[in-house]
Amino acid sequence: MEFQTDIWVRGEHHATAQSVGPLPWEPNGWADEDIVMVLEGMLRALKRANDPSASADRPVSLRGFSWIVNPFETGGVVIALELTLGAVIAGPFDVSESDLSAKIERVMAAERTAIQSAAQTVH
Repeated sequence: MEFQTDIWVRGEHHATAQSVGPLPWEPNGWADEDIVMVLEGMLRALKRANDPSASADRPVSLRGFSWIVNPFETGGVVIALELTLGAVIAGPFDVSESDLSAKIERVMAAERTAIQSAAQTVH
């Protein structure tokens, strides 16, 4: 499955669209690893919109952005990410808002824990 993103780069006067994927499952079957792929794909799409020479598989860190899952007017939900660089919206996805929000929150919490565990204080 591929999904559509709408991207606005700060300072631009227009939005662009990019397809991201593929993902092996439909949204109702997404595991944490699939959520990571969606979020990373969205962040990479935003970077490519800003810098077309950016690598499609560049490393991504799931921190430093705001996110929300919102209902879409014709059904389903969208994921919106906002960064200093701009914003990217993906979807709509046929999954419940509360389920997708809970999955993203779990993935983001795991990322915060991994970052905190990796940080070591040397005295």
